[in-house]
Amino acid sequence: MRIAAIAFTDCGMALGRRLQEQAENMTLERCEKGGLAAWTARAFSDSDALVFIGAAGIAVRAVAPHVETKTCDPAVVVLDELGTFAIPILSGHLGGANALAAALARQVGAIPVITTATDVHGLFAVDDWARTQGLAVANPQRIKWISARLLAGETIRFKSLYPIDGALPAQLEPDEEGYDMLVSHRSRGRVEALRLVPRIVTAGIGCRRGAAAETIEAAFAAALGKAGCHPLAVGAVATIGLKAEEPGLLAFCRSRSLPLVTYTAEELSAMPGSFTGSAFVKKTTGVDNVCERAAVRHSGGRLLTRKEAGNGVTVALAIREAKLTWGERK
Repeated sequence: MRIAAIAFTDCGMALGRRLQEQAENMTLERCEKGGLAAWTARAFSDSDALVFIGAAGIAVRAVAPHVETKTCDPAVVVLDELGTFAIPILSGHLGGANALAAALARQVGAIPVITTATDVHGLFAVDDWARTQGLAVANPQRIKWISARLLAGETIRFKSLYPIDGALPAQLEPDEEGYDMLVSHRSRGRVEALRLVPRIVTAGIGCRRGAAAETIEAAFAAALGKAGCHPLAVGAVATIGLKAEEPGLLAFCRSRSLPLVTYTAEELSAMPGSFTGSAFVKKTTGVDNVCERAAVRHSGGRLLTRKEAGNGVTVALAIREAKLTWGERK
């Protein structure tokens, strides 16, 4: 987690340095006159979490112009400069602000002030669980509906395509047909259900020089459709190192916020298994197949779809095993 912290006084800076001693990837700045707006704008877009060491009102006013949705807003936590209280004020569950506040409080002996309803009642918080398991939320508007039912004492029925280790939380019950919550990489499911998608699929992509991002997007969408795979299940794009700077491929990855992972021809050639070979591809790249080998190499799993070729683009999907637990994933 990339944490950006800001303090306003000498006392606040001293507390910030104490936090930096134990918190990984934390930057700390002192707020100069007139600099808060610029710092907040930069930190809001570049960081996973913002920590304000000072008054909560200052933090609220600073972040208010940047707040969008719970699925993309970073965590925001406020600590008073004496380290008495740690207060999450934005993205408590999906963004991890509650967990961060608790962690920072332990470091300095503060009291975490948690106000989200499911937490204060000791109930299962589905968005917090999704975050700890690395699950994308396809329809976040259903989170409120799930939480409201839990708070009303009702039972939530769920379906998961994968085993989930650990003790089943109270008020949750498996149901293959009439489920309220679905954990699946597939695109199909009950419209009414909250859809949680594990990011366990890698898209292996090969393309000719100069292939447009739109062409790659179309090939990607076709591969997903053939596999019946939800777009949010794709966690990375893999290819050969020769394509590391391909403009269209880079633009496609940026548009979907996907990391691009590359391998050498030697690394791809060394992959065991049966792949769709091409003499032309081998002559051009040094390996008989790029997309299938790259997908499997990154995922560590198995092919979900073999090479689909069209308009100078090849796409293959590979999937790994989902490892889920009702507790916090280590």
